[in-house]
Amino acid sequence: MSIKVNQELCIGCGACVSLCPDVFKMNDAGKSEVIGEENIDCAKNAAASCPVQAISV
Repeated sequence: MSIKVNQELCIGCGACVSLCPDVFKMNDAGKSEVIGEENIDCAKNAAASCPVQAISV
């Protein structure tokens, strides 16, 4: 499986980083990016919590 963050949609709220710090981090542009793909269940939870649906798993 693949985890992706749509940079055009991401508003940088940080919810995904708070939920899954081993999967996401904030980049220099203030947007989320994927740093690991080991925890798919957590990433799915983060995707469901994203206010702009910028995460796909």
